[in-house]
Amino acid sequence: MLRQPLLLLARSGAVKSVVSTMPVSSGIVHSYVPGETTQAAVDATADLEAEGLKVTLDFLGEDTLDAAQAQATVDAYVELLGALAAQGLAHGAEVSVKLSAVGQALPEGGHGIALEHARTICRAARNAGTMVTLDMEDHTTTDSTLSILRELRKDFPETGAVLQAYLHRTEADCRQLAYEGSRVRLCKGAYAEPESVAFQDRLDVDKSYVRCLKVLLAGQGYPMVATHDPRMVEIAASLASRYGRAPGTYEFQMLYGIRPEEQRRLAASGETVRVYVPYGQEWYGYLMRRLAERPQNLSFFVKSLISKK
Repeated sequence: MLRQPLLLLARSGAVKSVVSTMPVSSGIVHSYVPGETTQAAVDATADLEAEGLKVTLDFLGEDTLDAAQAQATVDAYVELLGALAAQGLAHGAEVSVKLSAVGQALPEGGHGIALEHARTICRAARNAGTMVTLDMEDHTTTDSTLSILRELRKDFPETGAVLQAYLHRTEADCRQLAYEGSRVRLCKGAYAEPESVAFQDRLDVDKSYVRCLKVLLAGQGYPMVATHDPRMVEIAASLASRYGRAPGTYEFQMLYGIRPEEQRRLAASGETVRVYVPYGQEWYGYLMRRLAERPQNLSFFVKSLISKK
């Protein structure tokens, strides 16, 4: 019942102005975001890789309407990739990029600007010895994002895609992307979407997720199973076995701070596990979506907000 209100709060400027004054080190925020700086991201990566986990890093920010901010985001990724390479961490870490953060939403030429900015990040990633995954956002950006993906894969075929199982279209998109060399992260979806484009009932979303898993695991690509749901983890492992998938031909992905014991357990059992690590100052929208996914954390969030000095 709390999911939709929390997702709406994620776009509330008034709430954001209050919440964003909380230090990133405060309770609930630090549980999901290790820090605001490149060094904090590199340190978190080193800690996770030391535990046998892989990493994907997201410099937080989205829906920018400012060209200078879009460029600053590109610069932040280039700096991060250089730092990872310098520390010998790039082999186990990639980056996740939201195209709306690098210009997709700009009123004039946003699609083309985002494409060129994404090319710059992909080039920096390749030079560092790693790769990029394009995050998926709300359904209005899906066609643009997949179009940019197709263009990027001409020069950077290792570029990953993200598909969201709660969209009606996603099973068909999975079929289009389940080809050799194609990296696809499948998640359930974390945006407030209308009934016309997305399943609203949790059971329907789960059923769609399983259908999409079957397509990806039976295909020729590299599926990235992004879920914290114990049932989905079990189903994915069972399907991987059914389709003859050896460890290392797919991976599990989970968010930083969520089910860390399960992350370590899966890695210890021989599975490839990648942790999604967000960092930076624009953590508000990300935090609210995490709370929407796990409303039981709302009480901790409120206590942090009330106790804020």
